[in-house]
Amino acid sequence: MSKERLLVWFNEVGIEDVDLVGGKNASLGEMIKGLSPLGIKIPMGFVVTAAAYRYFIEYNNLKEKIKEALKGLDVNDIEDLAKRGLKVRDMIKGGEFPEDLRNEIIKYYHELSNMYNQPYVDVAVRSSATAEDLPDASFAGQQETYLNIKGDESLLIAIKNCFASLFTDRAISYREAFKFDHFSIGLAVGVQKMVRSDLAAAGVAFSLDTESGFKDVVLINGSYGLGEMVVQGAVTPDEFLVFKPTFKEGYEAIIEKKLGRKTHKMVYGTTEEERVKIVPVSKEDQKKFCLSDEEVLKLAGWVMKIEEYYSNKYNKWTPMDVEWAKDGELNELFIVQARPETVHSRKDHSKITVYKITEPIEERRKKVITEGIAVGDKVAYGKVKIMHSLEDAKYFEAGDILVTDMTDPDWEPIMKKAGAIVTNRGGRTCHAAIVARELGVPAVVGTGNATEVLKNGMDVTVSCAEGEVGYVYKGKVDYEVEEIDISTLPKTKTPILMNIATPEGAFDYSFLPNEGVGLAREEFIINNYIGIHPLALIHFDEIKQKDPKLAEVIEDKTFGYDNKEEFYIKRLSYGIARIAAAFYPKPVIVRFSDFKSNEYANLIGGQLFEPKEENPMIGWRGASRYYSEKFKPAFGLECKAILRVRNKMGLKNVKVMVPFCRTPEEGEKVLKVMEEFGLKKGENGLEVYVMCELPSNVVLADQFSKHFDGFSIGSNDLTQLTLGLDRDSSLVAHIYDERNDAVKRLISQVIKTAKENGRKIGICGQGPSDYPDFAQFLVEQGIDTISINPDAVLKTTKAIYEIEKKLGIQ
Repeated sequence: MSKERLLVWFNEVGIEDVDLVGGKNASLGEMIKGLSPLGIKIPMGFVVTAAAYRYFIEYNNLKEKIKEALKGLDVNDIEDLAKRGLKVRDMIKGGEFPEDLRNEIIKYYHELSNMYNQPYVDVAVRSSATAEDLPDASFAGQQETYLNIKGDESLLIAIKNCFASLFTDRAISYREAFKFDHFSIGLAVGVQKMVRSDLAAAGVAFSLDTESGFKDVVLINGSYGLGEMVVQGAVTPDEFLVFKPTFKEGYEAIIEKKLGRKTHKMVYGTTEEERVKIVPVSKEDQKKFCLSDEEVLKLAGWVMKIEEYYSNKYNKWTPMDVEWAKDGELNELFIVQARPETVHSRKDHSKITVYKITEPIEERRKKVITEGIAVGDKVAYGKVKIMHSLEDAKYFEAGDILVTDMTDPDWEPIMKKAGAIVTNRGGRTCHAAIVARELGVPAVVGTGNATEVLKNGMDVTVSCAEGEVGYVYKGKVDYEVEEIDISTLPKTKTPILMNIATPEGAFDYSFLPNEGVGLAREEFIINNYIGIHPLALIHFDEIKQKDPKLAEVIEDKTFGYDNKEEFYIKRLSYGIARIAAAFYPKPVIVRFSDFKSNEYANLIGGQLFEPKEENPMIGWRGASRYYSEKFKPAFGLECKAILRVRNKMGLKNVKVMVPFCRTPEEGEKVLKVMEEFGLKKGENGLEVYVMCELPSNVVLADQFSKHFDGFSIGSNDLTQLTLGLDRDSSLVAHIYDERNDAVKRLISQVIKTAKENGRKIGICGQGPSDYPDFAQFLVEQGIDTISINPDAVLKTTKAIYEIEKKLGIQ
């Protein structure tokens, strides 16, 4: 295509035309040509090209004036940057369109309006730099967008403002930082028919997980109204995760849904001066997701097609960052933008830097000042600097902790200097989160109160290394940093699985060498994803009558769910599914809940349903609960959650495990109760394991083998019950050791019996994670699998390799 064309239609360009039309517009043209035939709906529009921009600059004799205005600029001097940037933008806005260019723009606009049978169609006017959105350079979000533009003069003003936005402070700073010449980059302007999402919803979607770079999911964020609220981080959006492999097989593979805080939305304004405005969202609508499951899956399918199309185009995996909108008048979904994702697609997963908080959890939790959504997985320590506007920038020093309501692209020069970022508002795909990821800076967004509870000059530790929740601690919290080069790890014959505590870290841990998950504990999911005693949800109507205050707490926690049992089933299923998806199709063994009565009592409403026991550690726990008439309905919710994960989401790699099963008769009873709730051993390949953590499990291993598909040794409880000590007691802690001969003899015996009875046997207890020599002992005994904590993968793998080498079994 001629480089001199001043205007072109979207369907006349493709990704080879970036120099002429910019990344956004080239991508839109590519999609309209290549993806519209596949059913993906993209609103039509045209481009005022980079040639038109240069024509405008030359016509107004601006090039030398701009160079002079930027001569000797120091981008670290925020005041100087702001002063010069404003001067350049004013020059451009004060320019005049050449007559032929002006007439051409108006002509194209009228033709676009005719396509939609309107005298003046409402359009979005978006800037697009010509070096923007390349797979290895991200200029995205640095220039301006103007929404709900209607009429000839309004359009011309918006286009001129877009030209000026090539010289926003953050764009100037970015180009200086990456050594781009200011005039080697042009600016094109996309003029696109608006989607009436102000009457419905809009948002963003990524064809990978934006935190970990895990490539098998589509992440969708959305909120009511125009999509700018999601991009700016002005709301915490709804979040949906769709698992690609089982979605392709025809399953409803939504593996997570989180209701956001959609308190406000951006809608059309009613005057020339107020093109858009922000209005509150009703409480009733806040309780609902902005998209139906059907729409989530439709969007996910489109995003996957877009990713596949671009990966083929670039001849390499090209994850995509997509903007979508739902038209409230037409009740239809549209894709309004797509660009290659530029952070995780370049990440080297052969090296993993692990930040680990080493201070005991009970100590550091006392120091929590605020919490929010964790962005990244790092930890930072520094002084709080609260910024209400860019005028506060002169007081900001490198390494300070930036605390603010929310950021926008103008803040990027400051964000580059920050040790960490903390905001009141925003979700995982807000501006602060996106920039923090790109800069490799930890951020805690959506705290709700950071600017109130944090004070200038306060020393804080910002931690994003503890899963999905990010914490801001008072003072210094101890942490370690370890870099693991997984490419140097030897390959063992004995399969090494992992113990996964919380779903939030699962995608990250999936990059470590592993053969699946040997233990996923439901207790962590129930604690973190649910937080309410299951019987309190089952008996919610009675609680409402007797204890309105408790009912109010439960209502608040289950916001968006009228059916409280459904809340428990779905939240539990999402936690399990996230772990199962991370390691799919490798086996993931999920252990049914094993709270003790004192731990269950700590859940919301738990005091009403839990007995007071002298020694909960050997009391009403594990299998004995499941067939008890008091707890059986609660166990039924767990069974239904597993069924949902396997049958609805298609994650049949999930196996289940029964903990603390004292006798074979108990095991038989549990299997019958599971079947009552639709979870039948052997059906659809379901395997059921039993924990081997009591001496009775060892002594009667041959009988347990008749009921279960395999064993997993729980060395923690087995050591406790073999040596007759309370592992929670510091008084006898010096005796507790999994390597005691009595414990080792029992382990050796049960491995032998399991093999004689044709049953699989592994270990998921703490022992092999803590003691490499204990892992070596297990290999010598012929154990089938060893499951360890993620932070022990390096040392345990090496230890197992050494003993295998010695035994000649490699």
